[in-house]
Amino acid sequence: MRAKSDRIFLILFLAYLGMVVWCCFGHFDSLPKVQKDLFGIPTDKVVHFVMFLPFVFLFYMSFASLPRRRAQALLLAFGALAAGALMAVATELGQSLTTYRSGDAWDFAADAAGLGVALVCVLIIIFTNKRLS
Repeated sequence: MRAKSDRIFLILFLAYLGMVVWCCFGHFDSLPKVQKDLFGIPTDKVVHFVMFLPFVFLFYMSFASLPRRRAQALLLAFGALAAGALMAVATELGQSLTTYRSGDAWDFAADAAGLGVALVCVLIIIFTNKRLS
């Protein structure tokens, strides 16, 4: 039986996925222009980093009550990382097929950086969780 918190996180995760798809494929020509960089980092790369930062955490927390052993929790965490990487690749490939967006390997790198930071946070949760054996 799924914990109530798992269901809440699953709903949040699905809403988050919808927002990522909207952000990646929406038409934003009418938005005001923003500064081109933030502390020397291109603004769109910062957006990609922040956009993929919650992925691993929300995915993991959607199924957090399932693992009973640390090895299972680690498998779930790295599965979340793999799913996030696939999502990042899919969005970049999908954007390259549109006439109004473009795919960019550096966007994927920013996505991957966000996923990696999130994985480190989830690993801290796993290794400090006393419930896991």
